[in-house]
Amino acid sequence: MKAIAQTEYGSPEVLRLEEVDKPVPQDDQVLIRVRAASVDAGVWHLMRGTPFLIRLIYGGLRRPKQQILGSAIAGDVEAIGKHVTQFQPGDAVFGDLSESGFGGFAEYVCAAESALALKPRNLTVEEAATVPVSGLAALQGLRDVGQLQAGQQVLIVGASGGVGSFAVQIAKAFGAEVTGVCHSSKVDMVRSHGADQVIDYTQTDVAQAGQQYDLILDAAAFRAFADYLPVLKPGGTYVMVGGSTPDFFRAMLLGPVVGKWRDRSVKCLASQPQQADLLTLKDLLDTGKVVPFIDRIYPLSDVPDAIRYLEQRRVRGKVAISIC
Repeated sequence: MKAIAQTEYGSPEVLRLEEVDKPVPQDDQVLIRVRAASVDAGVWHLMRGTPFLIRLIYGGLRRPKQQILGSAIAGDVEAIGKHVTQFQPGDAVFGDLSESGFGGFAEYVCAAESALALKPRNLTVEEAATVPVSGLAALQGLRDVGQLQAGQQVLIVGASGGVGSFAVQIAKAFGAEVTGVCHSSKVDMVRSHGADQVIDYTQTDVAQAGQQYDLILDAAAFRAFADYLPVLKPGGTYVMVGGSTPDFFRAMLLGPVVGKWRDRSVKCLASQPQQADLLTLKDLLDTGKVVPFIDRIYPLSDVPDAIRYLEQRRVRGKVAISIC
């Protein structure tokens, strides 16, 4: 089969289109004919092996243990192990492979059935493949970490990106009043996702605007968490999604202390693949409450270019990879 593989850490130049052995499912695995995948920040961190903690978590201190990247996929079940009960050959599925060994940038991949759910029928395979990683991060950041409640005022920073575009729609579906923060060129896109207000950060500093929020989901992490504390209501919560390693650890270590002193909560998201959450997202997608937004679609051979584009941090919504 064809796959995008790497044998060393580095820039997108280390990725190569190669012929590799087609995987064989174990007794508790599903073999998937991958039709589409998507790229996210985790992909380029694994590709580059930075921060160094990535190498400790996923193995391969000098060379990558995971030579075929790709977490978020959509495709068709081709075969199942004898212990698999949830799927049958021919089922259209989507899922997050980050705890199943990755491997999404390939024509075939094996995964645990718990990493998958039936694909929403109204989505293309490319649309479905953009959902698992970023959609799960948005859902878990809002609902689980942020404890979002209907009627709350929510600020989504980075509202036009992969996580942010899902977060705006999920927060609206949960009954929140949503304000999105984005670049002026993306204001219309964020409005189209249902944001009640949109702040153009090139014109207005949200930290100085005077409005306060019950919950802030920071999917951009361009500035220090402390800058947002004045626009959090007393008892409100700030949730950091991603960001640079120093900023993430600063928020994780200092945030609880500073937040408690200011009567606010500062938390960091550690998203985890959950089949139940995939099913929640599927329900939202099936009912049209959440609609993926694809900026560009690349063929499998152009995964390096897709990652280069993502690293520029100019993407609207998601970047998909078409494999079928």
